[in-house]
Amino acid sequence: MKFGKVGQVVLVSAIALSVATLFTACSTLTVGFLFVATTKQTPGQIEVYEVNSESGALHTIPTSPFPSGGRDPIAEAVAPNFQNLYVVNEDDNNIVQFGIGSDGKLYPQSTVNTPGTYPLAVAVNAAGTFLYVVDTLQPIAGCSLANPCPGDIAVYPINSDGSLGTPVTNNSTFPTFWPLQLSSSNATTVLTPTAMNVLPNGNDVYVTAYNAATNAGYLFGFSTSSTGTLTPLNGGAPISLGSEPVALASDSGSQYLFVVDALKDAIDSFSIQASGALSPLGTTPTGNQPSAITLFKDSYLYVSNALDSTVTAYTVSAGALSNVGTYASSTNPIAVATDPKQVGFLYTVNFLGNSLSGYQINPTSGALINTQASPYVSSAQPVALTGIPHGGTAK
Repeated sequence: MKFGKVGQVVLVSAIALSVATLFTACSTLTVGFLFVATTKQTPGQIEVYEVNSESGALHTIPTSPFPSGGRDPIAEAVAPNFQNLYVVNEDDNNIVQFGIGSDGKLYPQSTVNTPGTYPLAVAVNAAGTFLYVVDTLQPIAGCSLANPCPGDIAVYPINSDGSLGTPVTNNSTFPTFWPLQLSSSNATTVLTPTAMNVLPNGNDVYVTAYNAATNAGYLFGFSTSSTGTLTPLNGGAPISLGSEPVALASDSGSQYLFVVDALKDAIDSFSIQASGALSPLGTTPTGNQPSAITLFKDSYLYVSNALDSTVTAYTVSAGALSNVGTYASSTNPIAVATDPKQVGFLYTVNFLGNSLSGYQINPTSGALINTQASPYVSSAQPVALTGIPHGGTAK
């Protein structure tokens, strides 16, 4: 059959429309990007995965992985405008700022050193004005892994370009950090910090730590100010808490705080008062050696159990937890997060399994089923994950 000129124009237009529709459909199938820190290589690496909006399946982007800017990347945080990723490299005591492209690619922008040594946790407040980092060891004379001292928390202002300014000064005690110790009289008692949570309302910051010699856990609280300075809650004394608290999560309304204890195999739930003070609500059992925690739309809570290689799901009602079920993962899940746009997927990074496990969340019950092709292969030893939504804010 032979087409006239008008028919040829119509055909070309139809083909162009079909191609445009195809590309539009492909782009909308990417609901977000996950950034996964891996530690085997030197320097470390950040793997980037596309999240499929229909199946939840993960696919690495073509240029992944990216160098982390240091050795042993251990923690990550994303700016609330989704334009910057901050990666903590434990063995180099630094924080690397990456610009994030619209296609998920990472572009290193700047690097700063932390006040202390062996940083292990990082968070950005919801306003995008301050970054918080927790160090394993304070920057004091004679402190080392062979001769350990308590940890610290420091605060960095975030500049308009996403870079980090000079750490905020703590005029009451130390120049660039706040100590994480029982009191000034027993500062030599070694408390190893483990995790941090900044409330969504930006009013308070909480840090967990434990004493390995006594199997005693602690929870530090700090109120924040517009200048970034921290004021210790509870007169500076931490709350005694279990044996080895290792992970924290709070709801979007900043009403409840949940703390995972790896030795007690439990979650401690608290209500958060206007002052930042915490009131216990109860303790809920987990699997063996829980390692990480996350919430989905404040309705469901998920905990990864490192020793069991499972994920346990709970419903959340006024801070109270009810067990939904436990689901298998690949070996040794040590971090867990929902998809960046809160569509309804959940992922773990499995350190010994060298993989990520994916699940679809039942919106009615919170139960999990495996996503397509889960688990997904990682280059080796993934330890942390965070992400951004594609083309818009998270729901």
